[in-house]
Amino acid sequence: MKDILLIQTGGTIAMDISEDQKPTLNSEKWTQLMYQAIPELEEIANITAERLFFEDSSDIHKKHWATLAKFIEDSYEDYDGFVILHGTDTMAYTGSALSFSLQGLNKPIILTGSQVPMSNIRSDARRNLVNAIEMATLPLPEVAICFNDFVYRGNRATKMSIGDFDAFASPNYPPLAEIGLNIKLRDHILPASNSLSVATNFSDKVFLLKIYPNLNPEFLQQINFDDTRALIVEAFGSGNFPIHGRQNLLPFFEQCLENDILLIITSQAAYDAVDLSNYESGRKAMELGALSARDMTTEATLTKIMYLFAKHDDTDTIIKQFNANIVGEMTE
Repeated sequence: MKDILLIQTGGTIAMDISEDQKPTLNSEKWTQLMYQAIPELEEIANITAERLFFEDSSDIHKKHWATLAKFIEDSYEDYDGFVILHGTDTMAYTGSALSFSLQGLNKPIILTGSQVPMSNIRSDARRNLVNAIEMATLPLPEVAICFNDFVYRGNRATKMSIGDFDAFASPNYPPLAEIGLNIKLRDHILPASNSLSVATNFSDKVFLLKIYPNLNPEFLQQINFDDTRALIVEAFGSGNFPIHGRQNLLPFFEQCLENDILLIITSQAAYDAVDLSNYESGRKAMELGALSARDMTTEATLTKIMYLFAKHDDTDTIIKQFNANIVGEMTE
């Protein structure tokens, strides 16, 4: 039987329904609730449960990613797989960040959670946790998200629904596995490697800007970008943004690039890839030196550049690595 380390970080799955029927994080009850609700977990694997931290996922940031990566590194030789219980709101960010932090895997690292607290009779926690632990016993050497009978590459997933049990999707990459009567592992899983490398640093000198109609460039001029190394722009469609009249963003983007701020363009559309050559605004951005996020999710785009800035000082190296497919985060 495989040895699995179950790492609790908080989130809805760890909440308790109090007397006033309002779910609250309960650090004392989560292990008790888990084994009461799912006593058969020990039939799947030998499980060691550890509470690493206990946060609503909206409070999780780069220091938590570093803590997780280091904890897994320190425990790596003692377990056959890892399951991380995590809130859904930022699970895709953590999944992406850990995929860059923990490279050269030969063991599964599976994130899961729930839309409804485990203490609720109609919770999806039981199914997700059973599935995640079983996936952690299989040959799946990736950081992945297991949710609602699907397993997605961590840096390809994004949260799509607030209230549906089918909360996640992988818009531009097929699932790594589907769970039904049988578990179907797909053949596009990354190959196992025996050369684990761990990086725990992420730069926070990144700004994410969502384009919207009537965005005033004068407002952007008031933001202090002195300590910013990259501006990620969530543009329309395949990389479009206003280039005419008062809303013309090209002068602002040109100013950013002149100040050695990398300009990265991704899309507000979840499906398909940014292609800056399609329309005039994208072509002008390319002429200035903008980078395309291609078919990466916003979560992968953000965590990738945070990882690269912490790892490299040379801008040319960062650009080269950003344009490369490092751990399956983009289609080559």
